[in-house]
Amino acid sequence: MIFQLDQSVNQKVDLPNTQGIEVFIKREDRIHDFVSGNKYRKLKYNILEADKLGFKTLLTFGGAFSNHIAAVASAGKVCRFKSIGIIRGEELESKIEDNPTLKFAKSCGMQFEFVSREAYREKTSEDFINQLKEKFGAFYLVPEGGTNIQAVKGCEEILTEEDDMFDYVCCPVGTGGTISGLINCSKPGQQVLGFPALKGDFLKEDISKFVSKSNWKLITDYHFGGYAKINQELVHFINVFKEQNQIPLDPVYTGKMMFGIQELINQGYFPEGAKILAIHTGGLQGISGMNAVLKKKHLPLIEI
Repeated sequence: MIFQLDQSVNQKVDLPNTQGIEVFIKREDRIHDFVSGNKYRKLKYNILEADKLGFKTLLTFGGAFSNHIAAVASAGKVCRFKSIGIIRGEELESKIEDNPTLKFAKSCGMQFEFVSREAYREKTSEDFINQLKEKFGAFYLVPEGGTNIQAVKGCEEILTEEDDMFDYVCCPVGTGGTISGLINCSKPGQQVLGFPALKGDFLKEDISKFVSKSNWKLITDYHFGGYAKINQELVHFINVFKEQNQIPLDPVYTGKMMFGIQELINQGYFPEGAKILAIHTGGLQGISGMNAVLKKKHLPLIEI
């Protein structure tokens, strides 16, 4: 452990028209106040590796309301690492105090480097990384979203023996690290379903680099247009779900996954009597930022 965690529990949820299907959520969002859900899982072995190699600084990448940026900043503070965030969008430099995610990361001691969207697209290039090394000195690089071999290793610890009873394991998908870990630790007979937050089927190739099993599938119909895209239907679903189950969902990942699970149940995708485990990957810090966007558009807000 890199720091103290609360216990993750499976909580049964109430969904309409389940037709004998049982749905549970693994409350990974409750394991830590700031480094919750899959962010802790992804960072655990990366931070241990950084410490082992003697690095004192973590550097990573993210956007305006990135859960990953907030988590790296918080974990860096707790574990006594300096942290640097390469942020997409130069216009955000003057809006830190108005942005809940960046304001929190700054309070944890994270240093920012704001870059254009064009420059940000070069974040994996050797030239760009070398420029960052020249500017900031030695650092341990954590990729955008946190996905690498160390992250997948951490996500392999999400499922426990009590989860062997489930027929389906569902999770949101951003960069593919979480679902890769779940696939690797899944049991024979279990099907792992991923719900990408981005358009397209391109993540299959990325996930295939980390897994050898074939018991998985990406459900690509519930991205709502992309990472930061939501609509009134999704906001309504998230709010009703919270009212019925006392479980908050984030609008970028877990909310879309649960909406997708409900739709698949309505369509008869799952056999009668199926047991489904959905992984709550945290990300609740992003609700405040999303509500600011919704407020500007005069749309209903997500209840916090």
